[in-house]
Amino acid sequence: MTNEAVHVSVLIPTYNRARLLDSTLDSLARMRVSPGLGWEVLVVDNNSSDDTRGVVERHARTFPVPLHYRFESQQGRSSALNTGIAAARGAILAMTDDDVKVAEGWLDAAAAPLLRGTHGYTGGPVRPLWEVPPPPWLDLSRGDLWGTIAIQDHGSTTIGYEEARKVPLGANIAVRRDVFEVVGGFRADLGRSGGRVVMGQEVPEWLIRARSAGFTGLYVPAMEVHHHIPATRLTQRYFRRWWFGKGVSRAALDQMQPVSDYGVDLRATPHIFGVPRFMYGTLVRDVIGWLRESVRRRPAAAFRHQMGIWFFAGYCSARRRARRSAPMLYRTSNVVRTGR
Repeated sequence: MTNEAVHVSVLIPTYNRARLLDSTLDSLARMRVSPGLGWEVLVVDNNSSDDTRGVVERHARTFPVPLHYRFESQQGRSSALNTGIAAARGAILAMTDDDVKVAEGWLDAAAAPLLRGTHGYTGGPVRPLWEVPPPPWLDLSRGDLWGTIAIQDHGSTTIGYEEARKVPLGANIAVRRDVFEVVGGFRADLGRSGGRVVMGQEVPEWLIRARSAGFTGLYVPAMEVHHHIPATRLTQRYFRRWWFGKGVSRAALDQMQPVSDYGVDLRATPHIFGVPRFMYGTLVRDVIGWLRESVRRRPAAAFRHQMGIWFFAGYCSARRRARRSAPMLYRTSNVVRTGR
């Protein structure tokens, strides 16, 4: 494609997944894209030590549209995405991961509502590609724990995210550029960065800003990707780390954005030791549920409650550290109050 307008830029942050990235680029090259829709792909290498650059350069020689390589030294998915956003030429930015395979009509489905200007962002199903069979303690009949391994399915009907009180996953989201121009990019301190604590609240935090600015999103069933689920993420240890990390990052998000994406104003909510009082009720229900289901020998149901306990532990841990580092702030803050 030469001298053609670029309507959509596909952004792929990557870190040491050259083999999987190879398959992702293969699937993008095989897509069926409407003739009038100009597009490009940007791969942002986030300090990879494998053959990531070589994989991109090899694909670029035969790729159907411009395929660009960018490098970002600041570790973290959010930093890589922000670099891609700055370098992209498209009016629509479609973001996915380096371990997915996109459906043939993915790009058209992602872009159509955004080209009409009716919505600010779109998302779609993220289906699993299991490296090994899922374990019996993982309940796949309900979506409570799906976010841990980045899978999502809100059904076969197009719905508004706000009306359904849902959020898209970072592995499958497209956004109009002007939304970023209004609300800014992703916060690097909330995204995944390969640290000891698994973080990952950069998309929910960004969505709060976008929704506060009046932008809405649409779940599009045809905007489908399939996500590689490695065996290393199908362990109870990984799930515990993820849910503890989600609690940590959620505490940070609540401090920055006291009005939640569900409209709860934490400034008007009683707190105990810096933690919203209603969370203690949820903790009690999870402890009781964990014990009850363990006695009944229902491992999947028991494990689901156990993850709620780990979330609470992460949240409390983050609030305790914050209180120690800024005790005066926590005694006077309107966002987080103790014992009132």
